[in-house]
Amino acid sequence: MTASTDPADFDPSELAFVTRGVTTAEVSAVTAVLRGVLQEESDSLRLAPVRGQSAWQVSQRGVRLPLTPGHGRWRGFSA
Repeated sequence: MTASTDPADFDPSELAFVTRGVTTAEVSAVTAVLRGVLQEESDSLRLAPVRGQSAWQVSQRGVRLPLTPGHGRWRGFSA
């Protein structure tokens, strides 16, 4: 097989099976799997990298505003 990852360049006639007695169904299955792997790999190479904040980063926020002591505000546990 060539080093190209473009599925259009995949030529099944270049496959060489070492195992004897491979059926046409097995050849078809191997060819389909290899074609799928090449397609998936070429699709992942075309994806643009994700920029910005991830969902995890967006979900991280302050639980509450800072407590500011003072008259009419937070005074601790004693009344």
